[in-house]
Amino acid sequence: MVLSAMNSGVSGLKAEGDALGVVGDNIANVNTVGFKSQRAVFEDVLGHSILAGTASGLPGSGVKIGDVQQMFTQGTLQNTGVATDIALNGDGFFVVKGAVDGVSSNFYTRAGEFVIDKDGNLSNSQGLKVQGYQANGDGTFAASISNVTAPTAALPAKASAAVSITANIDSSAKVPATAFDAQDPANTSNFSTTISVYDSLGNAHTLNVYFAKTNANTWDYHALVPGADLNPPVVGNSEVGTGSLAFTTNGALNTVTTGTAITASFAGATAAQPIKLDFGTSIGAGGTGLDGVTQFASPSNVSSQSQDGYASGDFSGVAVDGQGVVTGLYTNGQKIAMSQLAIAKFRSNDGLGRAGQNLWIDTRESGTAAMGTAGSGGRGATTGGALEGSNVDLAEEFVSMIQHQRSFSANSKTITTADEMLQELINIKR
Repeated sequence: MVLSAMNSGVSGLKAEGDALGVVGDNIANVNTVGFKSQRAVFEDVLGHSILAGTASGLPGSGVKIGDVQQMFTQGTLQNTGVATDIALNGDGFFVVKGAVDGVSSNFYTRAGEFVIDKDGNLSNSQGLKVQGYQANGDGTFAASISNVTAPTAALPAKASAAVSITANIDSSAKVPATAFDAQDPANTSNFSTTISVYDSLGNAHTLNVYFAKTNANTWDYHALVPGADLNPPVVGNSEVGTGSLAFTTNGALNTVTTGTAITASFAGATAAQPIKLDFGTSIGAGGTGLDGVTQFASPSNVSSQSQDGYASGDFSGVAVDGQGVVTGLYTNGQKIAMSQLAIAKFRSNDGLGRAGQNLWIDTRESGTAAMGTAGSGGRGATTGGALEGSNVDLAEEFVSMIQHQRSFSANSKTITTADEMLQELINIKR
């Protein structure tokens, strides 16, 4: 029994030494982005197996480390201001692809310190490519994952095809004394608004829309552009479209009648560029007549206006939303969805194998990765411009360190005490 006590003490020394190594690894990685702490799981060792039918009441043979369990609790999110830094808040892992120590595979990480490399790929610091669902031209995303790539080429210009105006025109306005004159629009109309539109080359042109009252609850609109912008150029203003608006006695837009659809031939650009004016959904078209241009007894004013064209722009960076959609930002103010990050989810995170470099790899114990998008199927949400810190609690680790140290010392006392008992036994013979 004395020798058994010595062996138990030795097992305790080994187990506590290994456990202290786990604590040391946690403390060493207290500043490692996305690191998940571990803990040593102790198991007792029996000298005689009860399952084999041996009688109970016999002492054990010490202790061993049965497993080193990974603790996948959430780390604190830290704002960095770097657009390509991405944090996961909740379950799941970013998917990166490449070679690590000669093994080419998909790897999984919580460390979102990503950059755009020389080829335009979103990558981690080891050059592994971040995986996602590439955006299609129709606003949807591909069904299979591939490298998340930023289109670093300039964004082509888009010609304006639609202009939307939300405004109120004063119902108490008087009918102008003179018919509308495109060369003297200010004195032959009641109200106007100006908006910039773009041709097929991305050149901006001024589009002026004038409203002239023709009768009670009836107005004409006139769309003008500078004649010098057209091909061939003309002197003064050029009227490129007309129509009329009719309102109900409650001020709602009743009907919109297009006299001449807007078509402009800008110099050097597409020969004929149609532009549709949207004044809201009239009652005649099945709407309320209150979501665009209205006619109430209040001063004429524009609430909002927009158009769908833009000049060419250079790629300037990315932004990431809570669903992991990576949006390309351009110098012309446009935001184009590039990809949606793939987020892997496992049946057992504890079964994942550590691959080093802030990476995990799937194993038989973890199960196969289930790919999806952030915020779906129990997966966490993404936060751009932030990183997930290590989940190591230093105070807890220091307490564990003291416990393992004391236990190590106690096990050493078991050995020295057993040694003294053996010495006494030997001395009996003397």
